[in-house]
Amino acid sequence: MSKPRILIVLTSHDQLGSTGKKTGFWLEELADPYYVFVDGGAEVTLASIKGGLPPVDPKSDSAGQESKSSIRFKADAEANAKLRSTLAITEVKADNYDAIFLPGGHGAMWDFPDNTTLINLIEAFGQRGKLISAVCHAPAALVNVKSAGVPLVKGRLMTAFTDDEERAVQLEHVVPFLLETRLRELGARFEGGENFQPLVHHDGNLITGQNPASSGPAAEKTLEALTK
Repeated sequence: MSKPRILIVLTSHDQLGSTGKKTGFWLEELADPYYVFVDGGAEVTLASIKGGLPPVDPKSDSAGQESKSSIRFKADAEANAKLRSTLAITEVKADNYDAIFLPGGHGAMWDFPDNTTLINLIEAFGQRGKLISAVCHAPAALVNVKSAGVPLVKGRLMTAFTDDEERAVQLEHVVPFLLETRLRELGARFEGGENFQPLVHHDGNLITGQNPASSGPAAEKTLEALTK
């Protein structure tokens, strides 16, 4: 059996609205899935909206926020070389991969939803029946994705960073929109769990995780579905 080929796409946006603070991707949401996939024998390609080195949210790289995988990632020369030279999404094709995995971080709220190239890429995965996985704020990438002319999320059981969690981190007035609210408006069967506790939903070819703690479990579900 050939190795599963997984494309991980990261945000390239580094400004937290008009706060003057930095954001980007959440390190745990990259590192935990990366090692689930690599240790599980998958072939992993890193991409980002613009290519090159994507911005890491500085809060996710601070004391108290690190996971075992994020510590491992920072010490991993090969992983860091991949991160420094991510492919731009204009350089990747759905045909070359078995699944797309989208880590979150607040940056995704700005450059994921309206990026036509990313929308087309996700729609291509969907049209081929390939797995689409997204965690935390990364389901923002799905809000303008269509399937057979209707929102991809319509009628789908899914989760994402909840409105309660957004209020808990006091960024409900900073993000461009509240993700849970938008997904519900699009007809998603949205189900969230306790704040900051792991929760993953798997509905057909769509796998979603609620928050950083859900990124590893979402990756495990993705790999399990690919290797069945």
